[in-house]
Formats: sequence, C-alpha cells, structure tokens
Amino acid sequence: MKYRLFPNAIQEKALDSTLYLCRTLYNAALEERRTAYRKCGVSISFYEQKRALTEIKADSPEYKGVHSQVLQDVIERLDKAFKGFFRRVKTKQTAGYPRFKGRFHYDSFTYPQAGKTGAMPLPESGKVYLSKIGNVRCKYHRPLEGVVKTATVKREGDKWFIVFTCEVEAQPLPMTGDVIGIDLGTNPNFLITSDGEFVEAPRHFKKAERKIGLLQRSAAKKKRGSRRQKELKRQIASEHRRVANRRRDFHHKTARTLVNRHDAVFHEDLNIIGLARTRTAKGVLDAGWASFINILSLKAANAGRTVLGVDPKYTSQDCSECGHRQKVKIGHAYVCANCGMDMHRDVNAALNILNRGRDAAFSEGAKVAPIDLRSLAL
Repeated sequence: MKYRLFPNAIQEKALDSTLYLCRTLYNAALEERRTAYRKCGVSISFYEQKRALTEIKADSPEYKGVHSQVLQDVIERLDKAFKGFFRRVKTKQTAGYPRFKGRFHYDSFTYPQAGKTGAMPLPESGKVYLSKIGNVRCKYHRPLEGVVKTATVKREGDKWFIVFTCEVEAQPLPMTGDVIGIDLGTNPNFLITSDGEFVEAPRHFKKAERKIGLLQRSAAKKKRGSRRQKELKRQIASEHRRVANRRRDFHHKTARTLVNRHDAVFHEDLNIIGLARTRTAKGVLDAGWASFINILSLKAANAGRTVLGVDPKYTSQDCSECGHRQKVKIGHAYVCANCGMDMHRDVNAALNILNRGRDAAFSEGAKVAPIDLRSLAL
C-alpha cells in the first residue's frame, strides 16, 4: 500500500542523506566485488559484505545515522542483482552486469522488518515513525490492511512516498459461474472480451506526448545545469509520472471489473518484450499489458479467481466455430470461408482464447490458481 509522505525541512534533509549514503554503500560494495574478482579471482559473498558493515560504521560515523537493517538491505539488493546476472548467463539471456547507481537512479531504501523495528505506521496520528528520521506526516488515504512486513521509502521527483508490503488474508468472492477470454489490443480498443464487450484504449502517453515533446525541446535549448533547465526537467518528469499514474489507475479499475464478474479470465501469453522491439512498440508500451496482467493476476489470487495465459498462435486466424484457418486484416470482419460465420475479428480471437483457456484449465497438470474448477463447466 502506497502513501504520500510530507516531511518537514529537517526530515527531508535526513531522507536525502539516507538515500545518498545507501547509494554510496551500494556502489562501494559493487566496486569491492568487481575488484576482488578481477585482481584475485575471488567472489565476495553477501554475508562477508554484511559482516563488514560494523567496520564501515566505525570508520565512517555518518553511517550511524542510518538504521542497520536499511544498510543490510542495500547489500541484499546488490546480491540479488548478481544472482539475477548469473541466472541470465546460465540461461544464455542478455546478462546485464550490475551497474553503478547514479544520483537519479537510486531513489528508495527499505526497512525489511517494518511493523516490528525501523518503521512503524501510526495511522491514528496521521504519521509514520522512521528510525533515525522521526515521525513523518503521512496521508493514509485508505486503511492499512493486514500485517506489515516491509516498508520502502521512495522519492519520486520532489515528492516522497512510503510503500508498505502487507500480508493479507485472501478474501474469496462468491462464484458467478461465468468465464471469459480477452484479446489485448492497443488502438482503438485496449481489450475485447469473448462476450463482445469492447474496452476503449485510453492511450495516456499519446494524449500527453505533444506536451512532453514541447517541454523536452525547450529544455534542450537551455544552458546545461541552469535553473531553467532543471525546472523544465522537473516538469517533464512530473508529466511522465502523471501518465504512469493514470495508466495504473485504468489497469486497476479494468482488472477489478473483470475479477468481480468472472470466475476465470483467460488471456494471450504474449511475448511483450519482443513486441516492444517492433514497429508497434509505442502502442504496446502505452497500453502497459505486462502491468495490467500482473495487476489482474494479483487481484484474482486475492479473490480466489483464475487467471491463465494461453498460446496466442493463430487466435486471430482460426475460426472459433469450425477451426478453419485463414488470414484476416486488422479492422476487418472475420467471415469464415468454410462455415460462413461472420464476426468481429477480435471477438473471434477472444472466443478462441476462451476455448483454449477452458481446455488448459481442465487438462491434467495445468497450472492454475486455487479455484473450484467445477465453476468453469458450461
């Protein structure tokens, strides 16, 4: 759960200082690992660097002003980055060696045992206690639910937020006896359901693109590092955050509607990273399919629903009635040359996704969320 923080001048200075020290520690730990392996062929482990934090505090007293578990989490972040690197090397993916973090690329720090130590929510007083920083004003725009596990303090532009990770018990919704398949799109529709419902694509970035472009061109003409350029860059970042917030809000509302209405939602298991490298990249990224599927899956898991991805091959070419395969141009109706079925091309694709999803849900060994599969029966 994400809440806005309103620190005073002293607290904001402490937050900035904590971020600076965490970033410096991250870069130093990365340099230590790189140098040790390059010069001696030795790999330094997470626990070795974690034990060295005591010595770092003794040599650099400024680190005593940062909660110990926050510093430990910095070392754990670096360790996770290396684990991801080695995993990608092993699977022959683009490796992506861990990088040093610049000033604007390290914007958060975490209290890993929030609720017990380090960070304590105080909703009654409208504040949150952060160790070494103090009681910071917090806008609890909705109740804090579940048991708090971690708390991450984030800086977004000139604003501060805190994100609580909470353990919440599942709240299953009553069965509706209905299942649905959805075909994802970019323009003019974000998704089309097998019931024939069309959800228009909001295209948030497209609407803000001209304004962002004007600001970027204006910033490019200003003297580098000047006050005016910094202000324009702040405005550009603010516009991008506004686009992201609107997109996320749209995803949450659309996902909630689908989860409330249907016991199971089937979608195409698309290679979104691959599609983001094609000529349709701008539309795909503006739609935010990956974020939407993630949000849909989380809401479904909490409600005891099923969300399942199916093979997307030929869903737009196969006839949902007889299985005949033929190519149909985007925007044209699907008129089957074999059985004569006449249907909107995307609705036909959504029906194919529904059929494949139903088969996968009933197939032996299918990976689906815990749900009574009898609700999927026609």
